[in-house]
Amino acid sequence: MADDSTATTDAPGDGSSEEIVPAEPTDERREAILADLRAGLGDAVLDTHIDPGRDVWARVSAESWAETAEVVRHRMGAKYFGFLSVIDWLPSPYGRSMDASVDTVLAVESGDSSGEDDEPEEMQHGVAGGESRFQVFARVASIGVPGEHWGITVKADVGESLSIATWTNTFAGADWHEREAWEMYGIEFVGHPGLRHIYLPGDFEGNPLRKDFPLIARMVKPWPGIVDVEALPEVPEDGPAGEADATAGDASSEDSP
Repeated sequence: MADDSTATTDAPGDGSSEEIVPAEPTDERREAILADLRAGLGDAVLDTHIDPGRDVWARVSAESWAETAEVVRHRMGAKYFGFLSVIDWLPSPYGRSMDASVDTVLAVESGDSSGEDDEPEEMQHGVAGGESRFQVFARVASIGVPGEHWGITVKADVGESLSIATWTNTFAGADWHEREAWEMYGIEFVGHPGLRHIYLPGDFEGNPLRKDFPLIARMVKPWPGIVDVEALPEVPEDGPAGEADATAGDASSEDSP
């Protein structure tokens, strides 16, 4: 009889022997973390992922984003705030010039229409899935009890309104992170005490970390590593090599009697 860690299947051949197949690894500790999260949020937990022995992720509904902060901190004891950010899952539309419209023109001029009729690449949302171009995600951890340290990454889809509730009411440290995400991605955190620029000048237009933000500077200075490789010049049949042979022939004829 196989124990809990193995399973048996009939081996190919005469069927007289059995092949031992290792069971899928489990992680009771992280499964308990997700069970606690579901107990606090219910159906608002949309999807989860466990990497056994390593980490755990959960995707929650956008409507429950603020409540998620309350649950992980006050119910689950994850009082350490690691970070909060946004990710843009849009496949990059850019080529060599880093400007979608310019790249299209250059491709037509060069006669390179490959990919012109290709279907758009699907967005990949990573572990725990997703349904929107932008997602907000945060990392929290419980570090107070020795031997009981654990962490979880939670994320939520950001809808077409490009807004989601702030976490600053629960984690004061989210202030700076949400300001950066607002500045770089254009996501508004509803209820934040003061969304204002950190890195960019006040009159800056656009959000530089969006995949569709054109890096105009690259039109002047190409990306490092982009090199225009020129073809080697063709050598005519009567070129330098032929001339050298002719010269050698003339010299030998002069030496002959």
